[in-house]
Amino acid sequence: VMPKGTPFVKIEHTRNFGANVIIHGESLADADAHARELEKEHGLTFVHPFDDARIIAGQGTVGLEIMEDLADFDAVVIPVGGGGLIAGVAAYVSYVWPQTRIIGVEPEDAACLQLALARGRRDSLAEVGLFADGCAVAQIGKEPFRIIRKTVAEVITVTTDEMCAAIK
Repeated sequence: VMPKGTPFVKIEHTRNFGANVIIHGESLADADAHARELEKEHGLTFVHPFDDARIIAGQGTVGLEIMEDLADFDAVVIPVGGGGLIAGVAAYVSYVWPQTRIIGVEPEDAACLQLALARGRRDSLAEVGLFADGCAVAQIGKEPFRIIRKTVAEVITVTTDEMCAAIK
């Protein structure tokens, strides 16, 4: 289940893997709630996109790939949405190469990790920007936040203009 603003390319790639994609709601929270309803109604298994230990572990393999490709590095910069990717990579890299700094980057209009770190607890943003749709999350995941607090050295924000310049 994906929200209405999901880019067409993501929907098509998901369908190409054989998934039945359902578009529902304006936000990730709306899609999540609908997916949980479908889970109960049809006896399905719900897999959270970022707040699940198995998903986090799978995303940690990106850290393994980084370490296989690079002989030496001082820092890893990782985008932050719900926190699954950064938690997985940070857990792996900090275990294998603890001297490496893990730096999170999130859009300034979707900085749910910075909010949680500033408050010392998870909290929800009132609204999120949608330019970086993969990072458009109002609240960092519970399990990712637990890991991030132990492994991530710094979190920075970027503007939409900075993201556009980087893409260009």
